[in-house]
Amino acid sequence: MKITYYGHACFAVEVNGKTIVFDPFITGNPLAKDIQLKNIKADYILISHGHEDHTADAVALAHQTNALVVSNFEICNWVQEKGINRVHAMNIGGHYFFDFGKLKCVNAIHSSSMPDGSYGGSAMGFLIETSHRNVYYSGDTALTYDMKLIGDYKRIDICMLPIGSNFTMGIDNAIIASEFVNCDKVIGMHYDTFPPIKIDHQEAKEKFTNAGKELLLMNIGESITI
Repeated sequence: MKITYYGHACFAVEVNGKTIVFDPFITGNPLAKDIQLKNIKADYILISHGHEDHTADAVALAHQTNALVVSNFEICNWVQEKGINRVHAMNIGGHYFFDFGKLKCVNAIHSSSMPDGSYGGSAMGFLIETSHRNVYYSGDTALTYDMKLIGDYKRIDICMLPIGSNFTMGIDNAIIASEFVNCDKVIGMHYDTFPPIKIDHQEAKEKFTNAGKELLLMNIGESITI
């Protein structure tokens, strides 16, 4: 499984011959100025909630790649109104088997509205189970005890958690979240993009290390294989 970071909360996960892109926000992110949207490939686009810093490039990327957009019912309707016909609507608690593996939608505590102000449905995270690795992408969220259910019943090999605070949980709560899901390898997301969510990288890594965990702060455009 290969994971590439495109900045903010946008990742590509390549597994079983498919590429899954989470929350595409590249062209509006000044920190991702060296990333060209036209070079990004996607078979699936997963959208956790409606805010512009998670959906800004979703329609353009779907047109470009003909990827299947997977999100909640309201967001799928919204992208269909933008001319995207390949959608698969889901909701929290449900799962579906795609050709890359099993996808389950899980709870996230966060607001959600579309860039035009329309209703964005419930925010959610994603649990991906594959024949290679299991990945938990929390989406934008506060710390929630629901995360413990994931750790109690699933093996999580790596998780993507927001650490920027202000709009989401911060570093200390992300450590607790990683304990809830029983995962010691964490990729940080939703930090540094805007002034209110800038973090001290060294302090963040030290806090995770002191908790017996590894925090990966990936460079934009960097890829890792797990």
